[in-house]
Amino acid sequence: MEALFLISMPGGSEWILIFLAILLLFGGRKIPELMRGIGKGIREFNSAKANVQQELEDGMKEGEKKEVPK
Repeated sequence: MEALFLISMPGGSEWILIFLAILLLFGGRKIPELMRGIGKGIREFNSAKANVQQELEDGMKEGEKKEVPK
């Protein structure tokens, strides 16, 4: 049971420590560039996910059309 507590989300002080470590590693000027890159990556991932979902839905509709010839 104790291992479950080790996997929990970081609290307030841990987030501050993580932020300071990132600030020291990347510097103040690189953080906006890093965030832009992360945002671009998330947008591309969501776009690809939407494309795959649309293709699956189109394939399912196409399959239904082939099954219902009367």
